Amino acid sequence: MEATAPWWKCAVFYQVYPRSFADSNGDGVGDLPGVTGKLAYLADLGVDAVWLSPFFTSPMDDFGYDVSDYRNVDPIFGTLADFDALITEAHHLGLKLIIDQVWAHTSSRHPWFENSDSDGEKSDWYVWADARPDGTPPNNWQASFGGPSWTWSPRRRQYYLHNFLASQPDLNFWNPAVQDAILDVARFWLDRGVDGFRLDVANYYCQDARLRDNPVLAHARAPSTTQAFQSHVFDRSRPETLDFIARVRDLLDSYGDRMAVGEIFDGDMLAAQKLYTQGPRALHTAYSFFLLHARHADPTLFARALAGWGPADGWPSWSLGNHDVPRFPTRLAGGGAPDAARTKALLAALLCLRGTPFLYQGDELGLPQADVPFERLRDPFAITAWAGGAGGSGRDGARTPMPWRDAPGGGFSSAARTWLPLDPEHLPLAVDSQWEDDGSTLNFTRALLAFRRVHSPLQTGAIEVLAAPNGVLAFERRDAASRLLCVFELAGRASHIAVPAGARVLPSPLAGDLSDGVLRLPAFGGSILALS
Repeated sequence: MEATAPWWKCAVFYQVYPRSFADSNGDGVGDLPGVTGKLAYLADLGVDAVWLSPFFTSPMDDFGYDVSDYRNVDPIFGTLADFDALITEAHHLGLKLIIDQVWAHTSSRHPWFENSDSDGEKSDWYVWADARPDGTPPNNWQASFGGPSWTWSPRRRQYYLHNFLASQPDLNFWNPAVQDAILDVARFWLDRGVDGFRLDVANYYCQDARLRDNPVLAHARAPSTTQAFQSHVFDRSRPETLDFIARVRDLLDSYGDRMAVGEIFDGDMLAAQKLYTQGPRALHTAYSFFLLHARHADPTLFARALAGWGPADGWPSWSLGNHDVPRFPTRLAGGGAPDAARTKALLAALLCLRGTPFLYQGDELGLPQADVPFERLRDPFAITAWAGGAGGSGRDGARTPMPWRDAPGGGFSSAARTWLPLDPEHLPLAVDSQWEDDGSTLNFTRALLAFRRVHSPLQTGAIEVLAAPNGVLAFERRDAASRLLCVFELAGRASHIAVPAGARVLPSPLAGDLSDGVLRLPAFGGSILALS
């Protein structure tokens, strides 16, 4: 391990989506006291840090990613005092806490936008543009949720930019006053003791000053949303965004060991992920949707993700699931049904990669994508993009309540009706049932996290992907202390691989039989070996 490795390089993060984690007051919506009450579970699970999704004052058009007050807690989730209690308890248990910061856009009900829309003193705090002579939007940009990225304001008689919902107008980061205001927001939470930030769509802060049209992307078949019709070279990942990121990094460094992880979404996911983590004034780490958008997990997927991450390329973060994508046991099942053995193999591979791993709530239980009927959908993107049939739950299928008990309500809430329905198929996978089962995905994850914590190469060691039989992912992790060989069978069939002389299987939750220099793996099996 590096002699002075920062905590966030060694840590495993756990994302909490507070609406769906634990409801303390019986209103059917998770809240901050509910999260506080479950922190001991996370400490016992063995994670090191918590990423808390938005809990700020919001009209909830996009469920907290449309902020109307950056410095306060929405009453649905509690109070600032509840937040202070949460961070105190997290630190008492030895857990770091980072919080989501949604800076690219605000809610249209934020006082800043209301002032800007009325052409007040914050007139240029958002991205405004005149209509074309025929009244159409100023360019061809398409929003991530579909449709034009521009909405007409009758009051200002101009269009305003929004990369997501029309109620999520984009801030104008070309304005130094906007940057200063956002950095003041960061100071507010840093002074309250947070250990860092997860930066929502961190490569969306600046757009092309000339508002040039995006190039068209050719498609053999029309995509489901209009934003996929074009290459987004002018409305995201602009070089000026890195100048603001440098200011963010300077602020964080002034607070000591605080950190920021960026969410990066772009056409070339890995290249952008590297760009935003290169150098001392870049993000500490970043994750992209390279793994999150994958539909099949084979060794090539992981090998491509790991390629080219040298010392000058920054430090990556990796996740198989979050609140924006279908749950990975379903998404990565290759069109088949989720399989507990495959789920364990993928969790093991994730936790052994070079980089900082992120788990999403319920990953440790192996939860499949939930089925949410159309009439119960809440996700605006799922409703807009609804095409009928299976798999129509959109993001809501990954946001349903956490099952704590195999009982009605799942131990999430005492309410008769929760904000999203709990999938009955999740109840047998509840925490209380898996806790007592030595072979459960939960206890597999706990054991693997404990193993990772005491083997330094898995935290900050170098990595080298090795040649292996079809369907087998093999790589070496090494540092000055030791060398480890990590092998995972991902194709669902028994396999074997020759290993170096003197290798020995280390006690871990992974299964593998080594004899005569050959490691034999069952379908979706794996093993971690010490190399001499």
